[in-house]
Amino acid sequence: MKQLSKTIGILITVIIVLVFYLFFATKSIETDFHKNLTHLFIEHTQNVALSIEEFLKKYIKDKPYETLKNNPTLRNFLQDALSLTATKPHKYVYVLYRDQKGRYRYLLDGSKDDRGEFGQKLDVNTEIWDRVYTTKKPYLFSHHDKTLLSITYLLPLVYHKKTAAIIAIDFTSDLPHMINTILHPIKQIFLYIFILFGILLSLITYQFLIYIKTKKEALVDPLTQVYNRTFLRDFLKNFNPNEYSILMLDIDHFKKINDTYGHKAGDFILREFANTIKKILREDDIFIRYGGEEFIIFIKHPPSNQDVVKIAQRIKNTFEKASFIYNGTQINFTVSIGVLFHPQKFKTFKEALKITDTLLYRAKRAGRNKIVTEDELEQSFNKSDIDITFVKEAIEQGNIFCEYQPIVDIQTQKIIKYEALVRLKDKNGNIIYPGMFLSQIAFTTVYNSLTKAVIQIVFDKIKEKRVHISINLNFSDILDNTVYNIIIDQIESNQNLAKFLTIELLENEPLTKENNLAKRLQELKFFGITIAIDDFGSGFSNFEIFKYLPIDILKIDGSLIKEIEKSHISYSIVKAISFFAKNLNIKVVAEFVENEDIVKILQTLTIPYAQGYYFGKPSSL
Repeated sequence: MKQLSKTIGILITVIIVLVFYLFFATKSIETDFHKNLTHLFIEHTQNVALSIEEFLKKYIKDKPYETLKNNPTLRNFLQDALSLTATKPHKYVYVLYRDQKGRYRYLLDGSKDDRGEFGQKLDVNTEIWDRVYTTKKPYLFSHHDKTLLSITYLLPLVYHKKTAAIIAIDFTSDLPHMINTILHPIKQIFLYIFILFGILLSLITYQFLIYIKTKKEALVDPLTQVYNRTFLRDFLKNFNPNEYSILMLDIDHFKKINDTYGHKAGDFILREFANTIKKILREDDIFIRYGGEEFIIFIKHPPSNQDVVKIAQRIKNTFEKASFIYNGTQINFTVSIGVLFHPQKFKTFKEALKITDTLLYRAKRAGRNKIVTEDELEQSFNKSDIDITFVKEAIEQGNIFCEYQPIVDIQTQKIIKYEALVRLKDKNGNIIYPGMFLSQIAFTTVYNSLTKAVIQIVFDKIKEKRVHISINLNFSDILDNTVYNIIIDQIESNQNLAKFLTIELLENEPLTKENNLAKRLQELKFFGITIAIDDFGSGFSNFEIFKYLPIDILKIDGSLIKEIEKSHISYSIVKAISFFAKNLNIKVVAEFVENEDIVKILQTLTIPYAQGYYFGKPSSL
């Protein structure tokens, strides 16, 4: 109790310091706001200048001075166009050239009043303007105080690697003064809020600590001091499978330790085992005693599968080398580990845990002191458990079904359609994913039967729910007469539902200028079906296909979207694809959206639709 009182005292002291810190920190809000506001205006001005540059080059292909001198009509047109941008906050927009004597004269003036004449001299800071002319690099100079923000931005207009003129944008804004007036009473309000917050938080913290002490006793295993199964039940209520990988561990031959050295020695080993694991794990990882000598570890935010394997390998190696002394006796033991990288693949945690337990069992069956991963399980499926006969029987016995992943409008975050993803079930009810069986049945009659079954399942779901659903097909499916006839037969049997169907053509094979392909896609569109390109931006992606294929939707490959936060290259590619699609009036869907930060980036790129675990994983509909 004494220790608890000390902890509470320290916490209250920290809270008081934090409250005062927050109060004084509000004084810096105004400065930070002005800084961010300036950055925003600068960025906006730069974008406006680049747009003007692009606009001028559209009409002036070369030699701006000669072109505008000889074409007054064009000059007036461009000046009128520039005047549209010469509104608050852009007070002046103009273009100057440098004559042979180094003086700057008007080419274009976007002013609405007192417009400069063509060739009229304008006094400027020659040193700055000459620097822009020589270096061919833009230049920005600004001045602001608490009441005024003023910026001038110069952008060289370059033709054939030579500066022909300079685009200048001036603007002034009194918005900082308005913000300062608004912030003053807010800072006063913050003072009272922080004082009240500090008092209430102190009281709440005291009560919370008492609750935590009692709760912890109920959630922690008394022997090993790690979480118990009661905690696991609470943890799973808010469990996000996208954030974790799972390790299941078992102390090898633990029964022999109990039988040989006694149960007290077994308890000692369990405590030492838990303490050793704690030193290896990170603070965000979750360590649970699942039962007996079996433990579960939830690895938080694993960067890659290989990083998870490294953690498992470190645990295994540690116990291979460690020795534990009990009553003068040295006890050595090893550990077996099952590793599940992606629990989100499974509909429930119970199913994911069952697979992890299977991996652990395989590690023990392989001789113990082993690590068996999810990849090895899938490889064993591919090699032995799944063959063409298995898939054929699954179709005949009705053990084929679809899960549906939502596609949402990014702005409203409302679901607009779903993507159907085929699954099989084995005799034990385990779910088998397409990667485990599609390659085995490619170009066979079983594949044709699967295609027919999937289309009918989707149409049945459309009829039931009246929702838009997309299915995945290969380009070779459309070109294959047998498969295509199956597709057409199914569509003709459900013509009234065809408008709800989208066919996503997978980018997993090279695309050629195949006239028959374009013709057949047009035939499908005749029924009201929408055509999409899936996984665009990787593999065999080819912009030329849009010249001859009737594409309605472009889905940007998930590998680009996943890296968009930290890779400038991925960001630039996504931006270019989005711009390209908009110009062709093609809708864009971003795949593999995993978090809110990615959503915000997509919003800035005005990409309208998204799909990924952030919005929902594949499930029944």
